[in-house]
Amino acid sequence: MSSTEGPSRAADKSPRQQVDRLLVGLRWRRLEEPLGFIKVLQWLFAIFAFGSCGSYSGETGATVRCNNEAKDVSSIIVLFGYPFRLNRVQYEMPLCDDDSTSKTMHLMGDFSAPAEFFVTLGIFSFFYTMAALVVYLRFHSLYAENKRFPLVDFCVTVSFTFFWLVAAAAWGKGLTDIKGATRPSSLTAAMSVCHGEEAVCSAGATPSMGLANISVLFGFINFFLWAGNCWFVFKETPWHGQGQDQDQGQGPSQESAAEQGAVEKQ
Repeated sequence: MSSTEGPSRAADKSPRQQVDRLLVGLRWRRLEEPLGFIKVLQWLFAIFAFGSCGSYSGETGATVRCNNEAKDVSSIIVLFGYPFRLNRVQYEMPLCDDDSTSKTMHLMGDFSAPAEFFVTLGIFSFFYTMAALVVYLRFHSLYAENKRFPLVDFCVTVSFTFFWLVAAAAWGKGLTDIKGATRPSSLTAAMSVCHGEEAVCSAGATPSMGLANISVLFGFINFFLWAGNCWFVFKETPWHGQGQDQDQGQGPSQESAAEQGAVEKQ
């Protein structure tokens, strides 16, 4: 029994030992530096951005009361959400005629492009910052010795900064259009039954857009985080070192020129 239990215990300890070695090899102090701390913020706010936009759902509605006593008051409730293809959202418009009861209608507009671009950018930012944190914490020596890693990191950071600005602005404009398309007054204006004298239409409650508004805010916060991180990543590139070397090289030359001028005057 002891001979069989020995290898099993050794096998159980080996994965634990590997995890312990991995955790011991991580340099957690890198998170206290701006380069690592901002990456953690980027990772968190990327989750907040695509999570708040991708999980949004709301509803709008109206009530239609036909003047014909045979018809009851009809409540219309329309559910919508990500990816905001409103032209595919159906609802039944009641008719006040005796022959037919309802007609299938659709909301107006397709705002999936800015919403999907915003969410996709957030997901890519999440994976990139997670990979960058692994490099910072576990392979920082490789990051410091190999000059290609800082250059790639800088180019990617600049690209994400530009994309976050475009995505946040586009999604903010798209959200404004979504609010206009899902407003209860817009819903009653699109129904033909509300334009005649045979029915009285009343607007329902305005959709709550709090989570969607927060997603736009998270988008601009991500832009500022990535823009601020450009400087700290740039300091790790060889370009920053070359600039310092040039400044140091110009300093002695200017001093020597001044000394030569003083000698010539004497």
